[in-house]
Amino acid sequence: MYSQQPGSGLVLLLTMLAGLQISVEGTPACKPGFSQDVYSVVVPGVTKAGQLLFNVGFVDCGRGPVKFESSSPSDFRIEEGGAVHVVRDLELSTSSSLTIKASDVATKQQWTTQVKMSAQSKQTQEVSTSQNVKEIVFPSINADSTLKRRKRDWVIPPINVPENSRGPFPQELVRIRSDHDKNRSLRYSVTGPGADQPPTGIFIIDPISGELSVNKPLDREHIPNFHLRAHAVDLNGNQVENPIDIVINVIDMNDNRPEFSHQMWNGTVPEGSKPGTFVMTVTSVDKDDPKTANGMLRYKILSQNPESPSSNMFTINNKTGGIITVAAGLDREKVSQYTLIIQATDMEGNPMYGLSNTATAVIRVTDVNDNPPEFTAETFFGEVPENRVNVIVANLTVTDKDQPNTPAWNAVYKITGGDPTGSFSVPTDPTTNEGLVTVVKPIDFETSRTYVLTVEARNEVPLARGIHSPRQSTATVSIRVIDVNESPYFQPDPKLIRLEEGMPPESTLTTFTAQDPDRFMHQNIRYSKLSDPAQWLRIDPNTGRITTMAVLDRESPFVKNSLYNATFMATDNGQPSATGTGTLQIYLLDINDNAPKVFPQEVEICEKPEPNAINITAVDGDLNPNGGPFAFELAHRPIDVRRNWTITRISGDYAQLSLKIGYLESGIYDLPIIITDSGNLPMSNTSYLRIKVCQCDINGDCTDQQHIMAAGLGTGAIISILLCIIILLILVLMFVVWMKRRDKERQAKQLLIDPEDDVRDNILKYDEEGGGEEDQDYDLSQLQQPDTLEHDTIKPVGIRRMDERPLHPEPQYPMRSAAPHPGDIGDFINEGLKAADNDPTAPPYDSLLVFDYEGSGSTAGSLSSLNSSSSGGDQDYDYLNDWGPRFRKLADMYGGSDE
Repeated sequence: MYSQQPGSGLVLLLTMLAGLQISVEGTPACKPGFSQDVYSVVVPGVTKAGQLLFNVGFVDCGRGPVKFESSSPSDFRIEEGGAVHVVRDLELSTSSSLTIKASDVATKQQWTTQVKMSAQSKQTQEVSTSQNVKEIVFPSINADSTLKRRKRDWVIPPINVPENSRGPFPQELVRIRSDHDKNRSLRYSVTGPGADQPPTGIFIIDPISGELSVNKPLDREHIPNFHLRAHAVDLNGNQVENPIDIVINVIDMNDNRPEFSHQMWNGTVPEGSKPGTFVMTVTSVDKDDPKTANGMLRYKILSQNPESPSSNMFTINNKTGGIITVAAGLDREKVSQYTLIIQATDMEGNPMYGLSNTATAVIRVTDVNDNPPEFTAETFFGEVPENRVNVIVANLTVTDKDQPNTPAWNAVYKITGGDPTGSFSVPTDPTTNEGLVTVVKPIDFETSRTYVLTVEARNEVPLARGIHSPRQSTATVSIRVIDVNESPYFQPDPKLIRLEEGMPPESTLTTFTAQDPDRFMHQNIRYSKLSDPAQWLRIDPNTGRITTMAVLDRESPFVKNSLYNATFMATDNGQPSATGTGTLQIYLLDINDNAPKVFPQEVEICEKPEPNAINITAVDGDLNPNGGPFAFELAHRPIDVRRNWTITRISGDYAQLSLKIGYLESGIYDLPIIITDSGNLPMSNTSYLRIKVCQCDINGDCTDQQHIMAAGLGTGAIISILLCIIILLILVLMFVVWMKRRDKERQAKQLLIDPEDDVRDNILKYDEEGGGEEDQDYDLSQLQQPDTLEHDTIKPVGIRRMDERPLHPEPQYPMRSAAPHPGDIGDFINEGLKAADNDPTAPPYDSLLVFDYEGSGSTAGSLSSLNSSSSGGDQDYDYLNDWGPRFRKLADMYGGSDE
């Protein structure tokens, strides 16, 4: 409870809260010191490092900084404002006291106060109502003053709320009240995460009564604590109290089972391990508070499979989960794997209240090298032809009881005797683990006919302690060498001789012979030439004597760096025969046999050279001293050479050619120059320098060649011009053909009548039964009467119409007499028929429209019977009247009289 003096400024009531009270009575006389000699504080039973427990108030009266110290600095830390924090994790089970000392840094004056702390239990603490709220009332600092100023600090321990509460909700936690509510109406509010910040709506406060409640169940695994700030304002929104901090801790409940990090754990342990050998560690996690029994786990082994040689081969540390061996007798060859069921239980392993979970641990017994390899036989045999390498002579087989394809099973073979020259090796076949006795160096039958090797087999890793290699780990290998016909060999190879070049043909150079390594075979050797690039040499097939066939020339392209190489072959008469090759190297010494030549052989100068000098040199195929320095001289012939040119020696190898005159006409000039080398017997040569004189531009470059290139046309340009001409001709030809066809079509559509007689303006033209290119594709004879065809008269080919069948004879039709008809129409038809009969190339305007063949026996003749040569008056057309009204007009036209 708290006590209130008259005229006090404020009283704030909170769960586990001490209030701050200030009263003013007159002008106070400030006295530094703690606001309370003894503080009573209720703190949580379990605290974490850095957690705020309470505040102590100190009035410094403006004297400067004050240093706080506690009687237990290893457990509690006091900040400059008087806030007391926990230094390390503490678990308080009973009440305890704490002495706090304050020291003035400047005057060294000290003040002390006592804090009595009462610990809460670990179990869920019921939230107190406002009637059970404890107060800490701080006494007046200066009681002698007329105007008193009393200050009260708040010690606000955290509020503990159990998680997963079933309600009812909202559930009251604490009531906040200010003593100003007696004089005026106040409104209370809280801010912070859980109130007006996400997650919102968890805590609510009655703005009038100040009752703070929780609105839903809390989850410690989601949010372990909440930090809220309480406010008190008047109806105008003016702050009447300083905000206070409220810490709400969520008390853990055992609502989570332990969860193993892996459901299947794998570990290994070597066979033969001693008891106490570490195997592996299994771990699990409980989301509950690890500082409480809810999150304290214990491990144990539920079962072991197989239970051989003992049912308790392993044990587990119930706190750390470490698995170790507890019994001897692990043998991979008997049991290669163990399966353990591990259980983790919270509540410190209490089987009645704790929650548990299980996982599987598979422990594989690894192999150690406790079984040495043993050969399957004491002696192995093999044979190999001489001079053969990388040949497997024998296969050595071993047995090993260790795990296959492991270092303890893989065999390594070593030759310990019988091979002083290192001609054999024994690699291991990775698949079969056999030893492959292999020849790595050529062996000679003439040197040794048999080999007896001693081979030892081991593993890749040493044997386990106390295990020794038996006698069966060593074997002997007997190898017989087979004699073969070996190739002859030249000695030395290559053979080097030194000669001067220019040696004449049929000169003997040397004798190049070969040796036969087969001492036990009596064989003859014959020699032949295998490679002679210049065809200079000849070898005697029996003696190996080498003679020349041509002159040896050091300057030949087949000679590189004065060295000429020729290869010869030696062949014995064995079965089969063997051959060997040898190289003869001839080092040719240089003689002065090449005359110098001018270089470069062609130069260009301008008609008016500026400068008018040309630098030249000489090349000589010989080496020094048969080469340079050279002597240069102009020839005496022709005489204009020395008149126009002069030559000056610049150095031993270079000379300068100068033009005496200021102008030289364009053209090509061959200038003879005599060049002499420096050989012991000097050689001279008249070499011609070709000089191209040309017109030059302002830069001194020849322009004649550019003019020629500009005036001429390349091959590509000529081809392009020809293609354009051809395309143009094709277009003209196509245009002419098109115009000709267009004229024909125009003529075909035009009637051949005089303009004066043209009465087509008075005729309504409905259709045209004839003409067109379709008529030429039909057989018009189908409309003719087969009975009227006569084969004795055939129209000549030259005047045949295009609308008639080409091979059938001209049909004969009965003649008709010309019927009277209107003059203008008759003239029109007659003139058209005349034009058609007289012009065989005219379009067939009187052609028939062919529809289909309607059979024989028709009385109608061909319309071609209308000809202009007869009047048709002798024919009778009266029968047309019987055909109906449509044919009466035709009957009147042809059957009537001329009137």
